[in-house]
Amino acid sequence: MEGTSSWISERLNDRCFIASENAHGRSDADTVFHYQMAGDSITGTYQGGQIHTGHLVGRVTGQNTIKLLYHCLTTEDEMLAGWSQGEVDVDPAGRTTLTFEWGWLSGASGGGQSSYIER
Repeated sequence: MEGTSSWISERLNDRCFIASENAHGRSDADTVFHYQMAGDSITGTYQGGQIHTGHLVGRVTGQNTIKLLYHCLTTEDEMLAGWSQGEVDVDPAGRTTLTFEWGWLSGASGGGQSSYIER
């Protein structure tokens, strides 16, 4: 999966993203996600909007796919944790896009779909 990790690393490592669509989640266009990569491993932080602070960890799972676990503390003092699996792509303007299917593991119930775009 070396070539796969390399392409995804180029698209994610040290890049920031904001939500372009997230109707059922807590993050929005004011929440900034900052990703880091080492090999197949993904880490990151996020904050802004309703999110006071958050962290994520995950891995590359395929040619353009990733899986993540995340947790956060909201501005309303909620502690939330969840999972997501998604696709990494590139829009016509050359910006990296992320599309996820996700769900809550703790602190809330439900889930949904969300999309993010490179800031």
